Amino acid sequence: MDKYVCGPCGYVYDPAEGDPDNGIKPGTAFEDLPDDWTCPICGASKDEFEKE
Repeated sequence: MDKYVCGPCGYVYDPAEGDPDNGIKPGTAFEDLPDDWTCPICGASKDEFEKE
């Protein structure tokens, strides 16, 4: 699974780690994140992320 980086702040979403602080389990692909998921660091929307 691909990692995605947040354009505004540089946070990297790693599917192997997920985003447990926001209820996203490890193994969750970026494409499978809820549409309203936002960067846990800066709050940017999914469309501001790019494949690493």
